[in-house]
Amino acid sequence: MMRILRLLAITTQREILQWLTGRAFVITLMINQAIAPLIGLAVWSVALPGNSQISTYYVALLAIQLMTVSYENHTFSNAIYDGTFSQELLKPQPTVLGQLGTNIAMRLWHLLFGLPIIILVGVITHTTWDIRMLLLALPALLLAAILRFLFTYLFALSAFWTEQAHGIVGLSESLVFLLGGSAAPITRFPSSLRPLVEALPFHALLGFPAEIMSSNLDYKQILGGYVWQVSWILVFLLAVKATWRAGLRRYSAIGG
Repeated sequence: MMRILRLLAITTQREILQWLTGRAFVITLMINQAIAPLIGLAVWSVALPGNSQISTYYVALLAIQLMTVSYENHTFSNAIYDGTFSQELLKPQPTVLGQLGTNIAMRLWHLLFGLPIIILVGVITHTTWDIRMLLLALPALLLAAILRFLFTYLFALSAFWTEQAHGIVGLSESLVFLLGGSAAPITRFPSSLRPLVEALPFHALLGFPAEIMSSNLDYKQILGGYVWQVSWILVFLLAVKATWRAGLRRYSAIGG
């Protein structure tokens, strides 16, 4: 286990330095990821003027988006399409470590470059934070980051069977936008739909941590949200393992 962690740390450090040379591109990606939360903030601030929880929610959502974003449809799927994935299979380490290292490095750069925007928007909207809620949000943020990686990685694995992996991941990201709390806070959904939407993985990987940070949930709801996050992580972990094995057999069978 310690060897795996050391390899992950080395891979992450290498990826951080590698992406430093492409920081202009990373800034472009960061801005693209920040657009949806900022638009949501503008729209809902007009719809509900004077509601401090809305501004806090969307500032939190902005930070969470930058800290959990995943690009495995590019970093992994493209490696299959251009054949460089075969080189990864020859390395004396689990193949997923390379993807994890890139994922962590990209999130760190997104947060670093996005931090001025987060601070600026927070100051403009007079956002305030409850330290207790921030502490309670930390486990939810970590679980959301894990779930977001598994979620994106699962659909990126479709590259073993189709050249449309980018479109498949794009569709899944659209569902995250619509049902994850970005287009509208889940707390603003009709009461009849809210339990269903809260049970979906989209809410667990984006909106749930933001709701904690903006003090929109009580302790019972927070505990229930943790349970959903852990449950979905187990589901996606099993799905990723099964899909990986099937995809690798196909890749080998066709001469990859």
